[in-house]
Amino acid sequence: MIKFTGITNENKVETNTHINDTNLSKYKWFWVDFNEPTDEEIKHLSTTFHFHPLAIEDCVQRLQRPKLDYYEDYTFYVTHSVRDAENEIVREELNFFVSENYIVSFHRLPANEVTQVWDRLLAGKDTEKWDAYYVFYEVLDKIVDNYFPLIYQIEDELNKIENNTPKKSMNNLMNELFDTRYKLLNLRHTVNPMRDLLYRMLNSHHLKEIRDRREYFSDIYDHLLKLAEMVMSNRELTADIRDSYLSLNSHQTNNVMKVLTIITSIFSPLTLIAGIYGMNFENMPELTWGYGYFLSLGLMGIIGVSMYLWFKRKGWFK
Repeated sequence: MIKFTGITNENKVETNTHINDTNLSKYKWFWVDFNEPTDEEIKHLSTTFHFHPLAIEDCVQRLQRPKLDYYEDYTFYVTHSVRDAENEIVREELNFFVSENYIVSFHRLPANEVTQVWDRLLAGKDTEKWDAYYVFYEVLDKIVDNYFPLIYQIEDELNKIENNTPKKSMNNLMNELFDTRYKLLNLRHTVNPMRDLLYRMLNSHHLKEIRDRREYFSDIYDHLLKLAEMVMSNRELTADIRDSYLSLNSHQTNNVMKVLTIITSIFSPLTLIAGIYGMNFENMPELTWGYGYFLSLGLMGIIGVSMYLWFKRKGWFK
């Protein structure tokens, strides 16, 4: 579906016009949104707007890295939005062709960020301050703002894993921890390229319109810097939790092995005595003793208690 909104020289909003029936030159600036376009609608990128084939190819192919490309009278931007789908972070691509007197947005899936800004523009308030780059700023700001809830959700999950109030098993906790690390990895693959994109935009000598609104786009860049730091710190936290659980597991294993070693050490001489007197040779003089059985049990008891006291004195039970 293709949606069109044009701003006249009198700052009036005109919409619900089919792009084929519109004289684009009569507008002060306009916004065309390609929302889940069909193959026939995608052809307008080349036939109506005459965009570069490489830019159109980047629109058609899915998940290009966030970037910007300069062309003769417009700039092409690739951006990424994120959403939580069934406890998994999904990246979606939003493309923009931005010029002084128009903006064309292109997305294969519905984009809430575009819808919110579109509705604000149609409300008709303060339209004199709106232009193509202000629309681009508003959509970009919404895209970046929607990163924060996912970060906060991940931090809550990490707190639950760290506290382990439900007393889950270590295997379950490790599975949840690695799922969280995977989410953070997905976010990092989005946040860092978006941060680099904003840095290029702010330091480009070709984008006068962005330099004129430097304070606006700098605010988005600051948010992305904060997001990148949050992602990094949370990944470090997951590594610390992982190392703590592995150390705890190793400590518990060592305790079990120590107990088994003590038991084995105590029973080894007892097994030796029982083995010797279990050989049943006819010429073993001890076999004919009247109190031999009780003496052997007493000897085993003395050896067992002595070894227990010796191990305790050595601190093996601490």
